[in-house]
Amino acid sequence: MIKLIQPYISFDEVKKDFEEIFDSGWLTKGKYIQQFMQDLQHYINIKYAYATTSATTALSVCLKALNIQSCDEVIVSDFSFPATSNVLEDLGIKPVFADVCLSSFNMLPEELERKISNKTKAVIFVHALGNPSGISRIQEICKYYKIPLIEDAACAIGSSELGIKAGAFGDLGCFSFHPRKLLTTGEGGAVVFNNQCFEQFFEIKLNHGAVYHQGKFDFIDFGYNYRLPELQAVMGIKQLKKLDKIIQERNQIREVYIQYLKPLGFQEQEINQNVIFNVQSMVFVVPKNISRNDLITYLYENGIESTLGTYCLSGTSFSKSKYKDVQKNAKFLEDSTLTLPCYQGVDVEYISQTIKRFLTK
Repeated sequence: MIKLIQPYISFDEVKKDFEEIFDSGWLTKGKYIQQFMQDLQHYINIKYAYATTSATTALSVCLKALNIQSCDEVIVSDFSFPATSNVLEDLGIKPVFADVCLSSFNMLPEELERKISNKTKAVIFVHALGNPSGISRIQEICKYYKIPLIEDAACAIGSSELGIKAGAFGDLGCFSFHPRKLLTTGEGGAVVFNNQCFEQFFEIKLNHGAVYHQGKFDFIDFGYNYRLPELQAVMGIKQLKKLDKIIQERNQIREVYIQYLKPLGFQEQEINQNVIFNVQSMVFVVPKNISRNDLITYLYENGIESTLGTYCLSGTSFSKSKYKDVQKNAKFLEDSTLTLPCYQGVDVEYISQTIKRFLTK
């Protein structure tokens, strides 16, 4: 089976550091977490970074940092994994779904402006499948209306627009280090930001609400244990060092896919000028005259793992029953996108020829 993704990490890379951690007995809140976050700050060119257990917990604590209440609304990109809106539902905050561009798959600026109201307390821009295209325009709109911008950059580590890395545009940025991401720690995530006003909040909230004072901890607020272990931080450090090379390789694979599949009627996810795309996922819109689901089944029968692009949040059974307003572009993309394997050594020619056979069978 040609898998959809393979992690860019081996045991040999981490073995020595793992042994040091086990020998020390220091499994959490040690030097490796500190180094990983410092390396992340340097890589993104941002002042603050805090590790979390996932992008989901990162998003959740960001909403709390902005003091968003259950009577408030947050405008969110409609083409994303449900975690993006789940964090809002968990806090009783109403998600207002903004439709997306059919070519970039990202939030449409005109949709954002149309849906801003006096209840809007934040915007969550999703870098769809790692693509940052259009984030600078969304940033301009948020600044104009004085609305905080949260970047769901779960898929976008290493991507950039206008020379600015994903995560550094918003008031707050969130990353995922899930196994399907380019940089994985097994599970894990991070919050990043530039504004010092958030520093104390995250220091306390991510440490059970505690501060260290006069030789003991004083719990001055309620908080959480969203800590990433030392072992996982080692994995992140090793991959971050080679991330730019990984991204370059994936873009080369992307170009080969496009050469094979575009003549067959497949449309790649488009990126803007002045964008570096990390190719987190190799996604195409399939031709109109074929069944995407039948193609996924056919590929699996021929030893190739594939899946849909991602989900229309407003079209899930939960959201549809609650809000009744399904965004048509996002729904089209959920039904028509295909994610293909993309990593070093993947047999693009075999995958493409298998797709061609499906089209002609």
